Amino acid sequence: MFPKECRYAETHEWARPEKETNIVTVGITGFAVEQLGDIVYLELPKVGAKVQKGSSLGMVESVKATSELYAPVSGEVAEVNSDISNNLEIFKSDPYGKAWLLKIKASDKKELDSLMDAETYEKQLEGH
Repeated sequence: MFPKECRYAETHEWARPEKETNIVTVGITGFAVEQLGDIVYLELPKVGAKVQKGSSLGMVESVKATSELYAPVSGEVAEVNSDISNNLEIFKSDPYGKAWLLKIKASDKKELDSLMDAETYEKQLEGH
């Protein structure tokens, strides 16, 4: 159900490290998309912004709620998915592909070790 190559935060962000680089692609999980309902607005940081693991890096607003987005790793924003703001429906159809939010040049990829693997994340959701 959840891609095995990703790591997952308790706050429902996913992080997919790119092999042999310090780039980590970040998005929100299919579970989060389902809980939020129709997403109507997205606020993301600018390229070059510094982010700290666990700190807010933007927000997602839906018809149900506004939720903070949290950085799964510390580093610098290397790229922002500009396509997604104009096509918020993509969250429902491809949360782990085209609906990525941003790419962070991680200052320490070992920070990913503190996030959950797919199996652990899935077990955590069983209680919901």
